Amino acid sequence: MSITITPAAHARMRHFLTATPAAAGVRFGVKRTGCSGFAYVVDLAEALGEGDRLVEVDGLPLILNDKSLALVEGTVIDFQRQGLNASFVFHNPNATGECGCGESFTVG
Repeated sequence: MSITITPAAHARMRHFLTATPAAAGVRFGVKRTGCSGFAYVVDLAEALGEGDRLVEVDGLPLILNDKSLALVEGTVIDFQRQGLNASFVFHNPNATGECGCGESFTVG
């Protein structure tokens, strides 16, 4: 499993985990939605669910669902601030296209 978390994204995720000590980790995956097919999911997970895999990325507990693995393999997760906006940004080598708003992506 090859997921890269930039220092900015790592710090942001660590902030949320510190504020919620009961969390099992950060859930990262995809769901079917949007005009292009898939959207990323980043959230705190209370526990591992069926089909979940716990991996550590630079000491950060990351929870991935088996159904998302092939779609997120090789993704670089970043966190960027632009003016008053702040969000996670994903650089996914598996994505073959994105919708105009950048909320969803397709795979080939």
